[in-house]
Amino acid sequence: MEWLTPQIQALAWTAMVVGFVHTVLGPDHYLPFIALSRARRWSLTRTLAVTGFCGVGHVLGSVFIGLLGLAAGAALNQLVELESLRGQLASWAMLSFGLVYTAWSVRQLWRKREHKHVHVHSDGTAHLHVHSHQSEHAHPHLENGGALGPWAIFIVFVLGPCEALIPILMYPAAAHNYAGLAWVVLIFGVTTIATMAGIVTLAVRGLAGLKPHHWDRYVHVVTGATISLCGAFMLVGF
Repeated sequence: MEWLTPQIQALAWTAMVVGFVHTVLGPDHYLPFIALSRARRWSLTRTLAVTGFCGVGHVLGSVFIGLLGLAAGAALNQLVELESLRGQLASWAMLSFGLVYTAWSVRQLWRKREHKHVHVHSDGTAHLHVHSHQSEHAHPHLENGGALGPWAIFIVFVLGPCEALIPILMYPAAAHNYAGLAWVVLIFGVTTIATMAGIVTLAVRGLAGLKPHHWDRYVHVVTGATISLCGAFMLVGF
């Protein structure tokens, strides 16, 4: 395999290390999936499917932008600036989704609160009647989670940049070693997605062992706040 030069092998190892480190150090790569899985009561299989789907979109989005820029003759600093702009868009998108989710969660929590009313019968007897507005106006498609959450996160991840990938693409692209380029991208992508899936699996299994608690009623609010914080940290460069 003539394309597998020592330089490409070194880049492949670099892509593996960078893919692992940049994923572990970026909580936005796994916390939203962990929070949504807990809140929506997804199975581990569904959680990993959503995680993998978003991970593929995350990597391919940056590869497409990077190769498009390289084909247009853009320099490294220009590509980095473009990725930075995408990062701002992704950060605002995640923050907005988290805030909307939090607002919806608070509204649902408010609607579920119990009310007590005194009912007086014709014979003069009275009793307390307890009810909640949620039971009267339930929306099953919202309670079951629907498809809004996964698609919103997917769009955020497609927008989200992989700045660390751009410099790695430069050498094989400049050398017209397209097989080597594909190999480096594959190594980076597999490492990134596998790291996301590994962290999510450990967290989901760990949370599954927790006993039900009265604080579980706030799980959607916590999920929205978690996603919002991820977006906020992305904005400030964490």
